[in-house]
Amino acid sequence: MAAMAFQRARTDEQRAQRRRQILEAAAGMLSEMPVAQLSLNELSRRVGLAKANVLRYFESREAVLLVLLDAEVKDWIAELERTGAPGEGTSRERGDRLADLLASSMAARPVLSDLLSAQAAVLEHNISAEVAVGHKLAARESVEALVRLVARHLPELGVEGSVALVETTLLMAMTAWPCSRPSEAVQAAYASDPQLAGMRIDFTDLVRRTAAVTASGLIARQEAAVRTRPTA
Repeated sequence: MAAMAFQRARTDEQRAQRRRQILEAAAGMLSEMPVAQLSLNELSRRVGLAKANVLRYFESREAVLLVLLDAEVKDWIAELERTGAPGEGTSRERGDRLADLLASSMAARPVLSDLLSAQAAVLEHNISAEVAVGHKLAARESVEALVRLVARHLPELGVEGSVALVETTLLMAMTAWPCSRPSEAVQAAYASDPQLAGMRIDFTDLVRRTAAVTASGLIARQEAAVRTRPTA
């Protein structure tokens, strides 16, 4: 990709445009490579700026990627809200459909899943408290939107149960993604022995199963609590 021609930004509008161009270049890189391979040096080359000048707009590589993560999560939630209308059926049936929707939609967004998997261990380091606050506020807003979506599909979960389902599903996705992307050496090991091949993790299946079992378990526990609640 040819480097962009940049002139010094002198106004707020120009600076905002520079930030957008840096983010667009980084997003393009993530369509070609995993988060771990995206370097500030290569990003600087693609936008036609010295690394020191890129750092005038974003304090670190991680700060760039956190903005992209927040945007990816918002786009994902908007997609869920457009395509995931609650259906009819038992709580088990609705929970299974919701689990499939969450898992399949995340699998179809590898950039989102890759960024999520790097969030705690990588992206939330090498940033200032100011950047961390902005990111966490955006994350809280997104989690609240996901909780509302889950509650529409499974109102019997209530707020507490919906929060638990969202947290469990996201944490499983963050863990399962890198595990489902083995190195070439591990892929060769799987290919060499059918018994080892059975250890390979399917991201969609694992996230779907976790979300479905969590939803069923939470509902069962709530129903059991109601049955054993003492009457007045």
